[in-house]
Amino acid sequence: MATKVITVKQQIRAAQMFTFFSIIAVLLLPAIIPMLLWLAASIFVYAAAANHPNPKICDYIRFSGYRFYGVVGTLVVILNFSPQLAKMAGGWPHLMGFIWLGCFLVVVPLGVRDLLRAKNDSWQEMNVEVDNA
Repeated sequence: MATKVITVKQQIRAAQMFTFFSIIAVLLLPAIIPMLLWLAASIFVYAAAANHPNPKICDYIRFSGYRFYGVVGTLVVILNFSPQLAKMAGGWPHLMGFIWLGCFLVVVPLGVRDLLRAKNDSWQEMNVEVDNA
């Protein structure tokens, strides 16, 4: 068994990656393609980080995932009823603005907070035994 060192910088990056790209996807939501690409890629990033040996990283990823996947699930429900909601909102542009604002308010402020918390958190290098096979 070999020992691998996980540096502080690698741990911070692992804790911030999901949140950072979720914020980018929400900011670019009106272009929809970045959101769809990140939705597909986020599953792999989430799965990789959820099994990280440092439990602090798992906590950062978990709560960021709750926010992002909650927004995506809510988008599915809202868009199923979008013709009716567009009438209530005063048209499609207003509805899309309301949707984007709601997604923004859920993901971005708390995401920025988590990015700053991860940066300022106390981290230590970790030694992990890895199999050479």
